[in-house]
Formats: sequence, C-alpha cells, structure tokens
Amino acid sequence: MHKSISLSEYVRRRNGVALGGSGSMSNMLKRSLGANSFHLFWKYWNPIWGYYLSRNVMRPVSEFLPGWLAVVVTFVVSGAFHDLAVSLVNLRFTFFFTPWFLLMSIIVVVTSKFGISYKEYQWPIRVAINITFIIVCLVSTIALEQLYA
Repeated sequence: MHKSISLSEYVRRRNGVALGGSGSMSNMLKRSLGANSFHLFWKYWNPIWGYYLSRNVMRPVSEFLPGWLAVVVTFVVSGAFHDLAVSLVNLRFTFFFTPWFLLMSIIVVVTSKFGISYKEYQWPIRVAINITFIIVCLVSTIALEQLYA
C-alpha cells in the first residue's frame, strides 16, 4: 500500500517551493530542464498534473502491469487528455499528443532501463539533452502525422 501525500506536499517535494509559492514556476523549469535523466525531467515537470497522473493512472495501473508498461500507459493517458482538451477547444478531433507522448514514454523507459544519466554534464548541456529528446519525439510525430495524412 502506498502512503498518500497531499498535492501541496507533492509539489513542495518536486519544486522545493510550496504550491503557488514565489519561484514555483522557475524552480520547476530549472529542475526539469536541468534534470540528470529524461525520467527525472518528467518527475519535475508540471508537478500538479504529475500528482494526479501518479495517483489516478500510474499507481493503479502498476498494480497489474509491469512498471515500464505502467509508465507507457500513463504517458498515453496524459497525451489522450491533451488531445481531448485541444479537440474541445478547436471543436474538431485532434490525435497528436497521444503518439507524441507515447514516443517520449519509450525514451523514458529505454533510458531508465539502461541507466542513462547525464549528471556529469553542466546544466546547459543537460537542458540541451532533455530538450533534444522532446524535439526528436515532436518531429517524429509530425513526420508520422504527415505520412498518414
């Protein structure tokens, strides 16, 4: 059984700053972009969304699926919610974020499996690596979308 923590405590642990506190956004950006691995990038990125995904998707799914697959499912669910939000705003079906997030989840799983870390690099290099992973997945998603359009 997992110990449940409050959203406020979760955000404080991720950002080092209380929920809504001064510096919360800048801490999130510094910690996530400069993370030592792509897995850690997602640990620090958007802790409010991460809290709800962790409680309502990752944790329950990991009860019956292996951890790596629970990560993939969590990313896909997150992408689907992003697609839903964009679809509602644009009043037309969008299927873009789900495959993009799926690709990013694969990088998280693979880099975690092989213990890929870039902690020995300075912050700007870590930022470049994390952003590169995101952009490679984005460009791949755009290419796939154009291929199947």
